[in-house]
Amino acid sequence: MRDVQEFLERWEHTLDPRRPERAQPPAQVLGYGEISTVLSINHPLLHNYALKRMPMFYSLDEVDAYISLHETYIHHLRDRGIHVPETRLITVPRAPEGYTVYILQQKLPRHTIGNHLIRTLSLEETLQFIRHVLHTTRRVFQLNMARGGTLALGFDAQISNWAVLNVEEGAPILPEEPALAYFDTSTPLLQKDGREQLNPELFLRSAPSFLVWVIRLFFLKDVMTRYYNFRLVILDLIANFYKEKRGEWIPAIVEAVNAWVQDMPEWSGPPYSTREIRAYYREDAFIWRFYLAARKLDRRLHGWLGRPYPYILPDKIER
Repeated sequence: MRDVQEFLERWEHTLDPRRPERAQPPAQVLGYGEISTVLSINHPLLHNYALKRMPMFYSLDEVDAYISLHETYIHHLRDRGIHVPETRLITVPRAPEGYTVYILQQKLPRHTIGNHLIRTLSLEETLQFIRHVLHTTRRVFQLNMARGGTLALGFDAQISNWAVLNVEEGAPILPEEPALAYFDTSTPLLQKDGREQLNPELFLRSAPSFLVWVIRLFFLKDVMTRYYNFRLVILDLIANFYKEKRGEWIPAIVEAVNAWVQDMPEWSGPPYSTREIRAYYREDAFIWRFYLAARKLDRRLHGWLGRPYPYILPDKIER
């Protein structure tokens, strides 16, 4: 990977985060996260990889701590029988200061990735897909419960974080035994004896400077803890179908999920309702629209002050 390291160091200097398609060679944005951007770079060394670009590190000590935690997180996921594609992390110095970490994973065919796959599956097949995702996700929370708080993983089970590796292109039929892969490891949430191991300040690096104190005071704890709650993880999974333009399926999904989880000891709380899902999604969508608008304003402020803004932002968020 030394040649990839050297290439990315050169490439980062050509990148304008506002126009990644003008870098040399050009980059295509595959997706946006809250703290990272997924890129495809048109170069022989990288054409088989998806790269998550994370430019929020101030020191090599921060980078080393993150890389160590990331490796530990993937180890525990695999120990729970969850398939994570081969993953490599590369650190690149960023001018004028700081470091960018690139997470490299094998680029998966578009038709295998969950949020694209559900556009071709029937409702019945989608319900089976969700059932397999739920039972795979359950392994995380079963072991969290068994460890009694000594070690726990946070987990984001959104459908867009999964792929079905053995689904055929052009044949939108879910295999009887889908080969699931989970690839969203950029936020390695891990608690030891109730203490979060991921530096929470990393979440705030990409936040608008004028909102950092508000987010730290009112939202950071919720962001850092919601993915340790099995019920909230599933709630988020269901609500995401609104974002994926499958809102008409929500009532059937709610009914099926309620039937599946009622006997799971890792799950607790009242049954889901369509009203709860809709309310959760509307609040979440509003927050992220507002957050993106604030980040764009922050980018403009950086420009006025002559300071570089290292994050790649979408024009808009589809909700």
